[in-house]
Amino acid sequence: MDYMPEEQERGITIMSACTTCQWGEDTINLIDTPGHVDFTIEVERSLRVLDGAVGVFCAVGGVEPQSETVWRQSEDFGVPKIAFINKIDRLGADFEAVLEAMRQRLQANAVAVTIPLGQGENFSAVLDLVNEQTLTFDQADQGQTMHRAPFTEQEAALAAPWRETLLEKLAEADDAFVDRYLEGAFTLTDVNAALRRATLARTLTPVFCGSALRNMGVQPVLDAVCSLLPSPVDVPAPVGRDAEGRDIVVEATPDAPAVALVFKVLLENGRKLAFLRMYAGRIHEGENLHNTASGKDDRLGRIYRPHADRREQLECAGAGEIVVGCRPALGPHGRDLYRPRAAAFAGEHRRLRACDHAGA
Repeated sequence: MDYMPEEQERGITIMSACTTCQWGEDTINLIDTPGHVDFTIEVERSLRVLDGAVGVFCAVGGVEPQSETVWRQSEDFGVPKIAFINKIDRLGADFEAVLEAMRQRLQANAVAVTIPLGQGENFSAVLDLVNEQTLTFDQADQGQTMHRAPFTEQEAALAAPWRETLLEKLAEADDAFVDRYLEGAFTLTDVNAALRRATLARTLTPVFCGSALRNMGVQPVLDAVCSLLPSPVDVPAPVGRDAEGRDIVVEATPDAPAVALVFKVLLENGRKLAFLRMYAGRIHEGENLHNTASGKDDRLGRIYRPHADRREQLECAGAGEIVVGCRPALGPHGRDLYRPRAAAFAGEHRRLRACDHAGA
């Protein structure tokens, strides 16, 4: 995602970048934001349109000052979060120390959902506390193949106090789960449902661990993004403003009038590219969109799905998506190269070649 030469040279993220990927049956619209405080405006732009977030921490460096700043910004925007403690395979990694730092410095109710089996050079697997399984990753295909196996006796003894802490924290954070926990009559479904409710309510932060470089422990994080973090219909409906300046509640439905928020504008090759988060309805190429900030209509030339520095052209985009829109290119007489058809074909358009004669 770090495609700028300056980012690649310094090894840091300077400008936020967007992409879309598929995990199972779910579509994930991902924004990779900078962690350094000098580029905090990029973080705030993104936090406005995020439904959920994954905080990434180094198992060696712990909770760094810039991570603390970004975490507090996400709290101001009320974004539900999960956390991933990365680089468990590095020398000096300390999973427990980072977990405690999250509780002390971030005031987060952080609770481990997966724990490492060994740390540093001895890191070999991830223990899933919810399903009570050992997750191993085949390095022959760079960790893409994950194997699940029940705990051995030694692994069960190692995981037992961590699992008990998870259940206790879950009972404290979720009223619907506490009765089942005290009675000892809960199931795996009850645990997963309670974990999701506590995450959405921001009363608990699930913490995962692994090594992203070796692709170990990443799959459980992606599963958690789909199962624990909210979809566009799970978050409270945002309040927008209509053409007359009145506040309206925006429901995330494809049949509603189109509503989008421009959260970033980028100048590329002399053209302005607007990054939009779609909240309701659908938009199509060639349509006029009303800009409530300026009170004017803007014609939407083309729509792209961003993939960092690459873009995939779309004919339309719907609620929940993050896309890039740009104004139409202009012909020699200042006319749009996109022009609508007759009113009977509302919403459709055709491309017209730029010609020198009038009416091109």
